[in-house]
Amino acid sequence: MPVVVDLKIRRKEDIIYGDVGKLNLNVGDRILVDIDQAQEVGAVLTPERLIEKKKMEVFKISRKIGNEDLPRMKENCQRNTEAGKIIVQKIDDYELDMKLTCVEYTFDRSRLFVYYTAETRIDFRQLIKDLGHLLKTRIQMVQIGVRDEAKLLGGFGPCGCQLCCKTFLKTFSSVTVEMAKLQDPSLNISKMTGVCGRLMCCIAYEDAFYSEQAKKIPRAGSRVNTPEGQGIITQINYIKDEVTVELPEKQFKKFAVSTVSIVPGSIIEKLKHRK
Repeated sequence: MPVVVDLKIRRKEDIIYGDVGKLNLNVGDRILVDIDQAQEVGAVLTPERLIEKKKMEVFKISRKIGNEDLPRMKENCQRNTEAGKIIVQKIDDYELDMKLTCVEYTFDRSRLFVYYTAETRIDFRQLIKDLGHLLKTRIQMVQIGVRDEAKLLGGFGPCGCQLCCKTFLKTFSSVTVEMAKLQDPSLNISKMTGVCGRLMCCIAYEDAFYSEQAKKIPRAGSRVNTPEGQGIITQINYIKDEVTVELPEKQFKKFAVSTVSIVPGSIIEKLKHRK
């Protein structure tokens, strides 16, 4: 059974397993790992452990990154920028309906990963042929989604903090319109959309709280008794445990949920009866 560590590789932060061999590795160490006849930079994520080799693919770790490797890594970053400019020009030349996100050379520059987004399938055979000739390396096209693009590029959300996907979020949870409607019945999409153009991931964080609150609080449209008479709920504040009620003569007042009760035969009662 080999001794392995989890490794994070490339800007997309894919996780693979690396065979430690005779090396003494610690979490956070940067290493070189052999993948498909290319040498790539990786970062150690976990302590060493034993596994059954048959259960997963394990890649060989060559050595730790040393100071002597830093000039090459810096040069690779510069080459990434130069290659990106060439690729953008070629995409325009061929009028391909795709958007370049970023490019990344392997450590030994034997392969160039090209990350892009596209709404439809792209025929980039001629593009790859031209790029291989110009850049003198193997080209690996990688199509990603808009959420992955935000994770790669980073940025700031409407909260003013760095994007969750760029800092701590490792996997994307499903965020549904139903979750969004529960938190904002008016469903103001512009306020609930992240920089990626999709519903914000933080909606999923809060869904359990809102779902639990929704079980306790009458729905909008329900007729309720209040300390000031009967009325209809028009708005709900799940965080404050508060509802806004329309009273006779178009008066709107806020009440604590604990002070109101559903009038039998209201919308909520009818829905319960249907179930």
